[in-house]
Amino acid sequence: MALTSPLHLTTTDAVRQNLTRGGSDTKGIVFRTLLQLALLITIVVLFVLLLDIITGSISVFTSRFQGFMSAGLQSQPEEAGVFQGLRGSFWIGMTVVLVTFPIGVGSAIYLEEYARNSRLSRFIDLNIRNLAGVPSVVYGILGLTIMVGTLERITGGRSTISGALTIAILVLPIVIITGAEAIRAVPDSLREAGYGVGATKWEVVRSHVLPYAAPGILTGTVLSLARALGEAAPLILVGAVTGRLASQAGMLDTSQLTDRFTAMPIVITQWASQPNPDFRALTSAAIVVLLAVVLIANTAAILLRNHYEKKRVR
Repeated sequence: MALTSPLHLTTTDAVRQNLTRGGSDTKGIVFRTLLQLALLITIVVLFVLLLDIITGSISVFTSRFQGFMSAGLQSQPEEAGVFQGLRGSFWIGMTVVLVTFPIGVGSAIYLEEYARNSRLSRFIDLNIRNLAGVPSVVYGILGLTIMVGTLERITGGRSTISGALTIAILVLPIVIITGAEAIRAVPDSLREAGYGVGATKWEVVRSHVLPYAAPGILTGTVLSLARALGEAAPLILVGAVTGRLASQAGMLDTSQLTDRFTAMPIVITQWASQPNPDFRALTSAAIVVLLAVVLIANTAAILLRNHYEKKRVR
C-alpha cells in the first residue's frame, strides 16, 4: 500500500493510518486527554499557589524591600528580615557546589568508566540508590552525630559548616545517580572512535564522554541544588537557630562558618508558625525570595547545559 494518499497526507500520518488500518486510536486519544488533563491541573494548582504567595508578599516588598532584605531575625515583624537566612543558604549552596559536585561526578565517572562489573560495584551502586531515598531527617541525625559531635573541634559544633556538610551529604547520592545515568547514555561508538585514533582512557573520558554527558550531569545539579536549598529538617537537628541570631557577619565573611546559623527554610518555617498575623506577609515574602534564589541557580545550570548541548551538536 502506498505511503501517500490523494489527500496529500504526510508520511507520518500515512504510516499511522496504515498501522491502525484506517481506524481511530480511541484508547490513545483517551490516554492523551488524561495526560493533558493532569498537566492542566498541575499548572492550575501551581498558578494558584504562586498567585497566593505573590499577592501576600506585595505589601512587604512595596513598603520595606531594602529593610526586609538587609535585616536579620527579629521578634517584631516590622523589623524582621531575611539577610541571615540568605547568608546561611548561600554557604549551603556553595558547599554543595564545591564539595558535592566534584565528589559526586568523580564517583559517577569511576563507577561507569573504571570500575569492573563485579558484585562489589553492583552492591555499591545499589546502596547509593537506596541512600537517595532515605528521609532527610536521617541525614540530620547523621550530621548531629558526626559533624556536631565527632568533628566538633573542626566544625565548631552547631555551626554553618556542620549544616552545609550535612546537606552536601544528603544530595550526594542524587548527584552520583544522575551523573552515572548521563555517562551511561553516552554511545559506545564515541568511546571506540577515541580509542581508534590512539587516545588513552583518560583522554576519551575527558574529551569525549564528559562533554557529551555534561547536559545530563548539569540537570542533576539543578535537582540536587534545589533540594539542598529547600531542606529544613536536617538543619534543625544540626542546630539551626529558630529565634534571634546574634551574628552580624557579612555575606562573604568566612569567620561565620564556625558560628551559629540559620537558613531560608528555617526562617520560613519559624515565621509560618507565629500566631501574629503580620508574619504571614513576611512568610510569603521569604518564600518568594527563596524561589528567586533557586530560579537564579537553576538558570545558571540551564545555561551551562544548553552551552554543552550546542557544542555536542556541533
